[in-house]
Amino acid sequence: MTPLDVALVDIARLVPQQGPMCLLSGVERHDRESIVCRAMSHRDAGNPLRRAGRLPALAAIEYAAQALAVHCALLGGGTGRGVLAGVRDVALHVERLDDIDGPLQVRAERLVANGRHLLYAFSVEAGARLLVGGRVAVVLDEEPT
Repeated sequence: MTPLDVALVDIARLVPQQGPMCLLSGVERHDRESIVCRAMSHRDAGNPLRRAGRLPALAAIEYAAQALAVHCALLGGGTGRGVLAGVRDVALHVERLDDIDGPLQVRAERLVANGRHLLYAFSVEAGARLLVGGRVAVVLDEEPT
């Protein structure tokens, strides 16, 4: 993987989510098959995915979807806009994310790319601790270049 520092302002150009819904704060590295992003928004009391003051671990799916969108955009596959078509094999190792100290690492690895149809494995970690993992399927709005 190559080192890359994509700041929050640049990420906002790469994902459909804007304002507080843009959850990622940077890209640590990426290559043709995978990406590792970082996030601190899980600690933000204004995180729009919080419910009753807590950020449920299932919110990690949105973090993963945004990492996937950034990956597609960085690879020249358009804007990364699409529809989350399915989520499989999600394993929650914590109940919530808001009580995790330090940054999250959001990893996404492309397993299948068939035109507009993508399948990625993802994990959300804090340090060496796995918090959530699974797979997401996406149908992009436009064909990747």
